[in-house]
Amino acid sequence: MEHLSLRSLFLGLFLLNFQSQCLTVAKDVTKPNFVLMMVDDLGIGDIGCYGNDTIRTPHIDRLALDGVKLTQHIAAAPLCTPSRAAFHTGRYAVRSGFGSTGRVQVILFLGGSGGLPPNETTFAKLLQKQGYTTGLVGKWHLGVNCNSRNDHCHHPNHHGFHYFYGLPFTFFNDCKPGEGKDVLVDLQVALWQMSVLVGLGLLTLVPVRVSGLLRVGTGLLVLLAVLCTLGFTVWFVPFELLQRWNCIIMRNQQVVEQPMEAEELPEKLMKEAEQFVERNQNRPFLLFLSLAHVHTPLFISRDFVGKSRHGLYGDNVEEVDSMIGRMVKTIERLGLSEQTLMYFTSDHGGHIEDNQRGGWNGIYRGGKAMGGWEGGIRVPGIFSWPGRLPAGRVIGEPTSLMDIYPTLVKLAGGQLPQDRVLDGHDLMPLLEGKTRRSEHEFMFHYCGINLNAVRWHPANSDSIFKVHFFTPNFSPPGAGGCYHTKVCLCHGEFITHHDPPLVFDLSQDPSESVPLTPDTESRHAEVLQRVLRAVEEHRRTLRPVEPQLSWSNILWKPWLQPCCGTFPFCSCSENNTSINTL
Repeated sequence: MEHLSLRSLFLGLFLLNFQSQCLTVAKDVTKPNFVLMMVDDLGIGDIGCYGNDTIRTPHIDRLALDGVKLTQHIAAAPLCTPSRAAFHTGRYAVRSGFGSTGRVQVILFLGGSGGLPPNETTFAKLLQKQGYTTGLVGKWHLGVNCNSRNDHCHHPNHHGFHYFYGLPFTFFNDCKPGEGKDVLVDLQVALWQMSVLVGLGLLTLVPVRVSGLLRVGTGLLVLLAVLCTLGFTVWFVPFELLQRWNCIIMRNQQVVEQPMEAEELPEKLMKEAEQFVERNQNRPFLLFLSLAHVHTPLFISRDFVGKSRHGLYGDNVEEVDSMIGRMVKTIERLGLSEQTLMYFTSDHGGHIEDNQRGGWNGIYRGGKAMGGWEGGIRVPGIFSWPGRLPAGRVIGEPTSLMDIYPTLVKLAGGQLPQDRVLDGHDLMPLLEGKTRRSEHEFMFHYCGINLNAVRWHPANSDSIFKVHFFTPNFSPPGAGGCYHTKVCLCHGEFITHHDPPLVFDLSQDPSESVPLTPDTESRHAEVLQRVLRAVEEHRRTLRPVEPQLSWSNILWKPWLQPCCGTFPFCSCSENNTSINTL
């Protein structure tokens, strides 16, 4: 009898464990997959479903037609690094130290020590805890190392991504010989001129001394030789070799191509993205496909060059559309459409100063790096999830790239962090039509570390007021951008403060063309008063953090430089490196 009871106990425990495992498997099956697709520097006006009738984007248009299109989707910053920091953390970039105090507004060197702080919690980290396999294919631009070449403290693998393949930096002009330079060009010129002048002085004084025309001390000649060598080295090594240092491809923490072959990059990224989905089709996964397009220099792809009506830039946008189409077809081919939330966006607005090679921001004023002007922060936002989200829905409420964070975490069954301020809101009630109002009553638009503008969507009102405390000075005067400096700056003589601040109603004037006055808007005083009170409340939530974009964190440090081989002889081709199929 005792033996029978013991056997019954073991059988009961077995059945209980089996049932628990079945429930766990069933729960995992119901967890949705996530495919996030972000373009670099794409203007909202470049896409057909957002009003462009000359650049062909049928796959993106279809994604919008089959899902939900957001028409007031806002990036948290008008530049790559701070915008992406906010996207990954669900928090304004100033909270993680990405508020620039001067001219350096993004990470400039892979060998710098600045980056996304290790104590930040990304949505990828939280999805890992929920059993997701997470992958990032493409651009990162949030740093790599802190103190040594192999600590990888800022690397995607340390921020929640099981798998990383792509550019730890970005695709920029230095990556293609003949396209010019992007990084601290005036400093490069100054260092070169200094070394040339000192060198000429040295070459002049040596023969003078030898001939005996003047008495020239040995100490002076040695000093000039040292200054000439130092100036040349400080210019040549970090800047003239920048393609080798910054234009690399990594697979996880291994450098697999240095420098990279630019024209092969788009196909490599797409194959990696497709293979990641195929490898993980039977378990919940998160894929962040972060494209290198359409940041300049532009790609010259055989199948797309000369095909659009807008030159090379239009060719690149149409190639982006094809890449999005490939990703959608991969999900459909594997029968994952009804299990997968797909999202399409850009990190910020188009770069309109880049010699007609930048994007078009539609009716919106400004563009990339122009603070709070709408053209630099209003971006495409498309969600598609057949069977879950209504097809053809269009939402004009204010939403943010930071909203992706809580949306994904809640859908995955995770818990949001309670030890920090989050600035994003769950979008699912809005996307599914369960509510008609955005949870964003206020949005704060930063230009570097300075609060540039505030958006207010009053309760029980269709108005969306925008208050600008200062605006960047366009150059030359009368232009629509900062053509003298190529990007607008956010401090000192480069901005104009407004007292009283400029006020617009975006619901009536989305182009921000005519500021409101007390004569034209009865609520003018109320708007300013309410916004100023919101600013005070917002600032009370900020905490001191290490500035990631300080000169000490930004400048190149040889001991932090990712390297394939023995530094400084860093060189390899991906064909000669092993493939990790995690």
